[in-house]
Amino acid sequence: MMPTPRHIIHADLDAFYAAVEQLDNPELRGLPVLVGGRPDGRGVVATASYEARRFGVHSAMPMATAVRHCPEGIIVRPRFDRYREMSAQVMDVFRDITPVIEPVSLDEAYLDITEAAADRSPIAIAIDVKERVAAETGLAVSVGLGSGKAVAKIASDLQKPDGLVVVPVGGEADFLAPLAVGKLVGVGPKSAARLHDEGVDTIGQLAAMPDGWFTRRFGKRGAGIRDRARGIDHDPVQTSRETKSISAETTFAADLPGNSTDDSAELLAVVERLSGRVAGSLAGKGLAGRTVTVKLRLSDYTTFTRQTTLPDATDDEPTIAATAWTLLERELAPGRAFRLLGVGVSGFSPKEGPDASPEPVTAQRRLIL
Repeated sequence: MMPTPRHIIHADLDAFYAAVEQLDNPELRGLPVLVGGRPDGRGVVATASYEARRFGVHSAMPMATAVRHCPEGIIVRPRFDRYREMSAQVMDVFRDITPVIEPVSLDEAYLDITEAAADRSPIAIAIDVKERVAAETGLAVSVGLGSGKAVAKIASDLQKPDGLVVVPVGGEADFLAPLAVGKLVGVGPKSAARLHDEGVDTIGQLAAMPDGWFTRRFGKRGAGIRDRARGIDHDPVQTSRETKSISAETTFAADLPGNSTDDSAELLAVVERLSGRVAGSLAGKGLAGRTVTVKLRLSDYTTFTRQTTLPDATDDEPTIAATAWTLLERELAPGRAFRLLGVGVSGFSPKEGPDASPEPVTAQRRLIL
């Protein structure tokens, strides 16, 4: 007997912070909104509305650069308590559709609707997700539907905003084949650049490589990347496991200088962006942590971490960013350049109050950006 096919949704709220600001303030609707810090204070863009993105503005861009691209942009300071409140409402909608959900951050989650699809079409359920989120919260959500998490996540990103992309069971490899190799989960910018040098530009070309090649190229990760490239993904939607740490890291396309604080604006922008991702994931899981860690890799591939323990547990983005920057700033030195930067939080205690997660939480989570 053939196993019952899985039906997995990846739901991703569109321009979430900016959308909440436009929802709460109708005067901002239809206008280019830049959520983030001040342009004269080395602030960065946390989220840009789609009206602002038409000018080339994107998340993690220095706000001063964003303002040059989009002079009419309206800068709004983040209100993370409000974003957590709206996220909780969206997650309640998801849980009403299926109890098997895995929040990834404030603005995205995986839903396993396999059991629910026994009585209804998976596509009908996906449409229901979009319609209920819009009706009950006023927000737009892009949805990808597939047989696995990796395919669903890629699908949700293809027709933003307010998109719905369905990958039929059995059609995963054909769906993935023409897409850029960098869209595959687990292939970061550095890996994508090296693959391009080898003539591997699409996921289909990657999937066609011999099995042994994946081990030589990616080591222990090879088998997982091979399977995902071929549309094979059995990773479960995790609803309950113990989280030890949450972190986000990025490998730079070109090494960033770290000679002194005078030329470190780009590094600071990355610290703030990664801290925002970590804070969002913490809030989405109802966690706060005391230990902040930065991971650093130099241009010569020397890799090390620095960490400190705070007096109180936090999920506050500015606190995480300020602490991480203090750790990184101590490592700035003449002639130094950084190839990779990561920010993490550990030493968790569950949050109390209305933002607390109603579910137990899970094993180590890392976001590769």
